[in-house]
Amino acid sequence: MTNNSNLTNDSTPSTQALTGIATQIPVSLEFFPPRDAASKERLKSNAQALVQALDPLCISVTYGAGGSTREGTASTVDLVRSVGCAAVPHISCIGSEAEELIEILDGYKAKGIKRVVALRGDLPSGMGFSDTSLRYASDLVALIRKHYGDWFRITVAAYPETHPQAESPQHDLDYFIQKVQAGASDAITQYFFNADAYFEFINRLQQKGINIPVIPGIMPITNYTQLAHFSQMCGAEIPRWIRLRLQTFANDKQAIREFGHEVIANMLERLLKGGVPSVHFYTLNYSEPVIDLWRHMQSL
Repeated sequence: MTNNSNLTNDSTPSTQALTGIATQIPVSLEFFPPRDAASKERLKSNAQALVQALDPLCISVTYGAGGSTREGTASTVDLVRSVGCAAVPHISCIGSEAEELIEILDGYKAKGIKRVVALRGDLPSGMGFSDTSLRYASDLVALIRKHYGDWFRITVAAYPETHPQAESPQHDLDYFIQKVQAGASDAITQYFFNADAYFEFINRLQQKGINIPVIPGIMPITNYTQLAHFSQMCGAEIPRWIRLRLQTFANDKQAIREFGHEVIANMLERLLKGGVPSVHFYTLNYSEPVIDLWRHMQSL
């Protein structure tokens, strides 16, 4: 993986100086489709602020399985492009037929979009599989490569702390390798708060001869209740010391934000020292927490 050759087997990052690295490293962002007109205006305003401040490489847009936000994804992709940034739509395959996925991808190709995030997704309640349904992200990656060749850069998900539904860490690693073998170009990780988990995941991949860029996904800490809910669903571990500190702040939003900024800023420094290829921010459709973290990166 680019710039990760200096990682040691015990997951200790190099101690190279940060000067100049943070200002050059690419940054990408993630948004989710807004639910109403007011949310759309806020998203557009925050997207404009982030594009102006960070000049991100791209903005990815999430996708709902079973049609729950598919139209919202397409319209949000158009919104992102309207503020002057490359858009990267998510697409998930579970419970979907190949024909409908190809139709969606044809639409993105017609717009000149060159990158997608290919995910398994979650099967909506009450929806079942048909004989032609795609069930795994590796199936979706293979489908995209079969029909579009190298047109799309295909990004997949990675789970440094192991996918919550995986049988074991090894099983999860093997499945990630299947996605790479199917044609994945790079990966973005689920968010984490332990840099060692990321470095260890990279080491395990390198030992298997896998060297695609694996971009750390970064979640700003601004709301403990929301973060705990997200983390329970996706399997991201909140270290005990962070949970206990956040609990002491109760509803003090400013204290939570200040502490959260310090935690993530320190982790970003470790990741940058370790030579990550890029950084991906889960914005939750907000701009200020990400801009604050980006400014800290520039100060290193």
